[in-house]
Amino acid sequence: MTAALLHLTSRAVWEAARRSGVYAADTLEGQGFIHCSTAAQILRVANRFYPGQRGLVVLVLDPQRLAVEVRWEPGTDRPEELFPHIYGPISLEAVQKVAGFEPDSDGIFRRMPV
Repeated sequence: MTAALLHLTSRAVWEAARRSGVYAADTLEGQGFIHCSTAAQILRVANRFYPGQRGLVVLVLDPQRLAVEVRWEPGTDRPEELFPHIYGPISLEAVQKVAGFEPDSDGIFRRMPV
């Protein structure tokens, strides 16, 4: 397997996806893709976009099991850094693991979820 892609979402959204059989983040409709990160990026992304939020999970995705395109594109605040973007819904078969992801008591994410 090539390096896993990681996607942050709420446990409630993930549970709804499990019931429906496919995962499609709201950004898929609004921006045309689903934001993902690498293991090296996930803590920074969580602290920037989800500070203090509880009830999150990290979807660990096998990019070889995705039936849709993955593009590595510049981040908005770091154009020199590329982030994986998934251009379509994620089949549940591509989700290799779901890990709970909670910040420390001060609201900062410090521990790798996977």
